[in-house]
Amino acid sequence: MASTVLSDRSRRILAALVAEHVDTGEPVASQALAERGGFGVSSATLRNELARLEELGFLHQPHTSAGRVPTDAGYRCYVDLLLAAGRRAGRPAITVQAQLVARAGNAPLMDDALESVSHVLSSASHLVGFALAPPADAAAFHQIDFVPLSGARLLVVVVEHGGRVINKVIDTGEPIDPVQLREAANYLNASFSGLPLSDVRAAVAERLAWERSLYDELLQRALRLARAALDALESRVPIYVEGASSLVWAAGQGSAGSVSMSTLKALLELVEEKHRLVRILNEYIDRPGLTVVIGAEHVSPDLREFSLVAAPFGDSRCGGAVGVLGPTRMRYSNAIAVVDRVAAAVSRLVAEGRWTGPARPRAGTARDGW
Repeated sequence: MASTVLSDRSRRILAALVAEHVDTGEPVASQALAERGGFGVSSATLRNELARLEELGFLHQPHTSAGRVPTDAGYRCYVDLLLAAGRRAGRPAITVQAQLVARAGNAPLMDDALESVSHVLSSASHLVGFALAPPADAAAFHQIDFVPLSGARLLVVVVEHGGRVINKVIDTGEPIDPVQLREAANYLNASFSGLPLSDVRAAVAERLAWERSLYDELLQRALRLARAALDALESRVPIYVEGASSLVWAAGQGSAGSVSMSTLKALLELVEEKHRLVRILNEYIDRPGLTVVIGAEHVSPDLREFSLVAAPFGDSRCGGAVGVLGPTRMRYSNAIAVVDRVAAAVSRLVAEGRWTGPARPRAGTARDGW
């Protein structure tokens, strides 16, 4: 439903009703708007306006004698008004940047930094905050190392350009001499350093297809080790989520943005199944600028109880997305401002190289998603 059919007064009345409903969680009556809206018109005039907004699909009346609540179309009109009014314009990200640096440090591993980002988003919005890391295949391969552990077990350490370190423990079936492991790593680094990981994976698979014609045992072993490590990248879940507990609290308090227990259960299940959440979010992160997706606008039925506010950060070399996820009855003005500031702060930290410095691999640890 296009909001262009509305007059300026109708838009202001709709915006006031949405704001009142977000605060109270109750249907809003024309009398309440007349008392607090400052429209300078009678309650009867407001009733007529609300009836027209209901006819146009922007409002819904739960009961004949009740007030009205916004539909998803009503929330969309309200959000469009917020964005058109420039509510985000000129908001500095310096304070947010300082907060992120204080939590994550000046030059941490990107994955550690994004954990702090999700925390800051959730704390500031009282919603579920998420930070979606750059796709593994989009990163450039820098180097690979093989660290002997015990018996036939190896720690494979893949370092991307920009410093992200990915660890994987594999079982080779037989012990391998450390000298041969170094030679295998040297061969792979000389052959593939600087290429996107997707290209490295494809090249390794292609060369392994020729394995029967390879007479060099070291080359065969290096390629097999590389394939074991790179295949594991596909199971990574490059997302950091925090704040489901804040929605549990809101549901218990009945505060703005609270959700029903059934809705909360659906959201918690989605957060637990991170692969599914990443797949859904990937539908939106390629859009430029800030994106707000409300309720029924979601392609996936998994999210139609919720609204999403997201924004990209970084660039094509090292880019991801940050955002918040919560009920359709959320404080959109605050959520938009928080996501916009955090995205700007993260982009600045990435551009300055303060969140892309190499980190020392920690033997035996596993990043989220392994």
